[in-house]
This record gives sequence, C-alpha cells and structure tokens, in this order.
Amino acid sequence: MSSKMFSPELLSKYNVSGPRYTSYPTALEFHSDFSENDFVQAVENSENNNLSLYVHVPFCHSLCYYCGCNKIVTRHSDKADEYLDYLFKEIESRAPLFKSHKVKQLHWGGGTPTFLTKQQISRLVDKLKSSYDFDEQLEMSIEIDPREIELDLIDHLYEVGFNRISIGVQDVDTKVQKAINREQSTEFIIDLVQRAKAVGISSVNIDLIYGLPHQTPETFANTIAAVKLIDPDRISLFSYAHLPSRFAAQRKIRDQWLPNAEQKLTLMQYAIESFLDLGYEFIGMDHFAKPNDELAIAQREGKLHRNFQGYTTLGECDLLALGVSSISAIGQSFSQNSKTLKEYYQAVNEKGNALEKGIATTIDDTIRAHVIKELMCNFSINKISVSALYNISFDDYFADDLLSLNTFIEDDLVTITDDEIIVAEKGRLLIRNICMSFDAYLKTKLHQQRFSRVI
Repeated sequence: MSSKMFSPELLSKYNVSGPRYTSYPTALEFHSDFSENDFVQAVENSENNNLSLYVHVPFCHSLCYYCGCNKIVTRHSDKADEYLDYLFKEIESRAPLFKSHKVKQLHWGGGTPTFLTKQQISRLVDKLKSSYDFDEQLEMSIEIDPREIELDLIDHLYEVGFNRISIGVQDVDTKVQKAINREQSTEFIIDLVQRAKAVGISSVNIDLIYGLPHQTPETFANTIAAVKLIDPDRISLFSYAHLPSRFAAQRKIRDQWLPNAEQKLTLMQYAIESFLDLGYEFIGMDHFAKPNDELAIAQREGKLHRNFQGYTTLGECDLLALGVSSISAIGQSFSQNSKTLKEYYQAVNEKGNALEKGIATTIDDTIRAHVIKELMCNFSINKISVSALYNISFDDYFADDLLSLNTFIEDDLVTITDDEIIVAEKGRLLIRNICMSFDAYLKTKLHQQRFSRVI
C-alpha cells in the first residue's frame, strides 16, 4: 500500500453521498408491507443453520454530539432493567424459530452496552445461552465506552464469555473531546487494553473518527501516537458525517469548527499512512488489522465478508438482531425492529417481537449483493465465477452497469478484462462509488441525499 491511493483531484471529484453497503438493498428500501409471516418464511426457507446474534443496548450515560446511532441518554440504570424485561420476551419469542441453528457469533452494540451493570450483563448472557444453542468456539464481542467503567469490568466480561472488545476512542485531543462532549482518559484506555490482553481477551478494536471539530494534522498526530501505545489488534477509521438536519445533537457542533474537505482528506491520508507505517494492513475501506489477525488473513484469501457490524470473517451466518431498531438478515430477507422504546415495548408486549419493516430480496438483489460484497471486501470480481454461480452471462446481465464504470476506467481506478473487474489501489478509497454502479435502487437518484459523503 502506498501514496498511490491518494489523488486529491479524484477524491474531490467523486466525493458525493453514497451508501456504506452494510446491506444490499440498503435500509432505505425496507417497507412496512414486510410481515411477521414473511420473516418466518425467510427463516424456514434459509439454507443456513449457522447464526450470528446482534443485541442492541440503546442507553448511554451522556450524549456524544457527533453520534448518529439510535440511543437513549439517561443516568438511571433501572431503565435498563425494564429494557431487559422486554428484550427477554423478544429473545424467548424468537428462539423457537432457530432451535436447529448453531450460534457462531454474538455481538452487543448500541448505544453503550457497558451501560449495563455486571449483574445485568450476566443476566442477559445467561438468557441468551439458555435460549439458543451456542457453539463452543463462539466469537463474543462487545462495544465499550471507557468513560463510565472500572478496570475490573474487563475481568467480568471475560468470565461470562466475551473474547473480543471494541473501544470508542475517536480522538485523544482535549479540545476535540470537549467539542464533541466526550472527555476521556487516554491513560485509562491504555490500562484497559493491557488488562484485556492480560485476562485473555483475544482481540481488541478501537474506533477513531476523522473530520471532527478542531482536528488538525498536529492534534491528530497525538491520537496516532496514542494508537501506538494502545497497540490494538484492529482499528476502525470512520469519516465524521455532519448531518445536523437529521441528528439534533450535531447542531451543537458549529460548522466553522469543522475541517474543510481538503483538510479532512489530509487527516484521512495521514491516518491511513500512519497505520500502514505501524504495520497494520488496510482491510476493506475503513478497517485496519495486524497481519496475523483473521480479518487480514481472510482478505488475503478472498474470504472477507461484510454485514451490519462491518467487516467480518463469519459472513455465512444468518443474522438475528434483537432489541430496539436492530436489523436482521435472514435468508432472502432483511428486517428491522421498531426504532423507539415506546413502540418497541408496545410491539413486544402485543406480539412477542418488534418487527416494523423489511424487504424480501429478489434473485436480482442476491446477484447484485454478491457483486457489491466482493468489491467492498476483495476489490475484484471474477466474472466467470459469478456467471457460473447464478447461471447468467455477467457482461450481458450487467451491460448497463458496466457502461457506468467507464468514468472509473478513464481515471485508472478500475480495470476490466474478459474475466475480471479489478479495482486499482487508488480506487480503494472510492469503492463505495464504484459499487454504486451496480446498485439498481440508486438508478432513480432519489435517495442519495440520505447517505453520508464518501470521504
């Protein structure tokens, strides 16, 4: 990997709004006509009996101004007790549908899963393990906010089975942290990671964001230096999407505090080059991993997958999502739960689940999803294997889509041969744009303004 990736002219030219493709079709295509019967049908028709579980814990102790997640800010831990009561009902209601499935992966996201007390964490783990059949080699991961916990929480997480953690770092500069209302101790994060490795946690990820208020290359250099000290196994580097019209908390961030497009690009380039210099491999479009990490190995072997949790090695699992606003991917379907607590509680009370909308995918969706996933994960497509897999002629099936790749070909971002489509090194940062060429739903151009910018 080299500076060939960075062409300011091209990155500026293609810096439009576009999906992150954690699913295809994207969540914008979900509709309320998708019913519980459709969900049950999708489970029954799925050829998969491996399961990934996602649990959404929506609570946070305080509001991070940059955040666009579905969350509820409260200091009252009893709110979580009430939530768990309803979550347990949903867990029980869904379990019979998956009694022949083996759970390979469990991920807790939010909000802040570590808002839960040790007792609440244990209760939820016990409930899940008594309701579903867990694999002995289970991958269990949890997102951690380092501000409101004690070091020994790591010991408890390991004792109940968690073997992967992800810590929200974002930026270590005090001025930046104050502007986003997320002040935290870098020293504590370093201690937390050391404790995790000492007790036996097998993988530590940290999240960073570029494009935050008051960030400069000078201040971000301190964050990079902190990364070296933290020494995580994986890094997720995200672009801050400033959408104050959609997320009220972002209105507390003034436009004049934000780096402009050119400065933001500089921050991104600096971060990527720094991580590569530290020996990390660039995974997909926004992740980094040490060379011996299974994500890096999967990418080298062309076996990397992508879902609502980002890049993963377990893409062959159906995904059952539990909790408010969470999104499932089962067989030929996607579905989403109610987005507010009030609606979630009411729905679970009345019918045992909170399914609000979804989509049954077509064979065209499946083919396009496969192509987009290959591009997002492996930066190439073998046209012959896709043709054989779906009994199509790739060039005929995608004739219109291939025409829309011409602008990328002219800019030396993509090469097309009789057998392959290959994304050049400098096309990696624009992979979302390239994937958009295969997105049938974007052809109308109606939804583009609802997505974040690519850079």
